[in-house]
Amino acid sequence: MSEPITLRVYEIVGSGLCVASEDGQKVYNQIHQALKDGQKVRLSFQNVENLTSAFLNAAIGQLYGVFPHTLLKESLSLSDMEKDDIVLLKRVIDTAKQYFQDPKVIEAAKHDVMGDDDE
Repeated sequence: MSEPITLRVYEIVGSGLCVASEDGQKVYNQIHQALKDGQKVRLSFQNVENLTSAFLNAAIGQLYGVFPHTLLKESLSLSDMEKDDIVLLKRVIDTAKQYFQDPKVIEAAKHDVMGDDDE
């Protein structure tokens, strides 16, 4: 495999404010296509000022429902992230792996906390 392509979050979103899941979806779409094409991806967070879990869930978390964890570990790298953002991303990834391993467990826990949607 060749050198990874670099996707710059700031350029994809058009801003350093990475808070909306819709913007995360734009990043996801580009990562997904590159991985599907067999490319390695380096995701740069340079110039990103604000980052939320909603954004990261959309951009990265949902990748765990499509690609094996081992492929993501080998083919997706991150750069230029603040330490606090790395901690947030780790939580997002851990939750995504749990969810996609057994979505029923997460949905049941959500139901227990939120109550029955049918009533």
